[in-house]
Amino acid sequence: MPITANDPTRKSWLEVPTDSDFPIQNIPFGVFLTKDDVVTIGTRIGDFAIDLGALQQLNYFEGIDLTDDMFMQDTLNDFISDGKKTWRLVRNRIADIFDATNAELRDNEKHRETVIFKIEEVEMQLPVLIGDYTDFYSSREHATNVGKMFRDPENALLPNWLHIPVGYHGRSSTIVPSGIPVHRPMGQTLPNGETTPVFGPSRLVDFELETAFITTDANIMGENIPVHEAEDYIFGMVLLNDWSARDIQKWEYVPLGPFLAKNFASSISPWIVTMDALEPFRTKGPQQEPMPLPYLQEKGKKTFDINLEVSLQPENAEPTVISKSNFKYMYWSMSQQLAHHTSNGCRVNSGDMMGSGTISGPTPDSFGSMLELTWGGKNPITLSDGTERKFINDGDTVIMKGFCTKENVRIGFGEVSSKLLPPFFRK
Repeated sequence: MPITANDPTRKSWLEVPTDSDFPIQNIPFGVFLTKDDVVTIGTRIGDFAIDLGALQQLNYFEGIDLTDDMFMQDTLNDFISDGKKTWRLVRNRIADIFDATNAELRDNEKHRETVIFKIEEVEMQLPVLIGDYTDFYSSREHATNVGKMFRDPENALLPNWLHIPVGYHGRSSTIVPSGIPVHRPMGQTLPNGETTPVFGPSRLVDFELETAFITTDANIMGENIPVHEAEDYIFGMVLLNDWSARDIQKWEYVPLGPFLAKNFASSISPWIVTMDALEPFRTKGPQQEPMPLPYLQEKGKKTFDINLEVSLQPENAEPTVISKSNFKYMYWSMSQQLAHHTSNGCRVNSGDMMGSGTISGPTPDSFGSMLELTWGGKNPITLSDGTERKFINDGDTVIMKGFCTKENVRIGFGEVSSKLLPPFFRK
């Protein structure tokens, strides 16, 4: 079935700013609270939020096999469970409804008032009920930088890194949408030169520039997903700020890996950009040497050219861009990550989220964390207000953006923006 929604010549009868992340060729999916306090599944074109529940009630999806309440729910899980054919049919239909040449909704003022909201009139929610969350460690540049800082610089990568997409299971309960502030975590750390740990606020809170993909129901327990089929089970992508407490991490991660240093908060962008929307931006990833084992071998363009940017904004000051990277630098692809994840028969469900791991590029200005940008705090960053940062201060807001461009079409994710608050103390 062709992806007619991607036609680069298509225009919408809704006004779309020229630099918008959300032209009619995007059609992401999300969940929002309307000004009437109704939670609905929706999409976005330009600066308009579109109520898909209302569209369904008005029979605009007639002919597509959907349950009666498919878009009148508070998560996308059921829609995602319906699979790739349904996703494509719905996205193509939305593109047709809002095409500049289609007068059906455009000229029906009563329907428009029910379906279309200004983006500032809605409150974005978490788009899926995330049952499980896995975070990978798939940027060779990031893994090398961290290895140089924490271990032997001559042997920065551990022996297994070039053979498997390394990952760990995170905590889905503390994943929040953009705009929700995050508290500085408390934890156990070992101060420099000491032999006895202390408990208190983390002093080295960091961001990690990541993306994440959302899965559909992929397999039953005991069944693996072949690498060449893996993309069929990926619904779409979001931006991910995987907050990290580096001093807690340093003390606790041996021998079992990340725990409280990572699971206190992870922030995601609220609109899921579908794999269909990203299709025009495919590109080849890095050469993999040595050749992966057969179950991870793949050919062709298996990654995507997604420009990424991080800004740091102190309270009452302008943001400063501190990193520019690209998703195409990732050594292990999403298909390889999902194939490896299920290679032992691990079950993957609708709404599960898989983090890419920190996305760092080859140059210092493309590193995806404060840990790397300041090289462990040795090289502070100067912000536009003249202040310096080694790590993130209370009151700072971290803003991540991502977009693709080709043939005068820009497909973006919007942003994930979250403010760091002081530690929470129960009174």
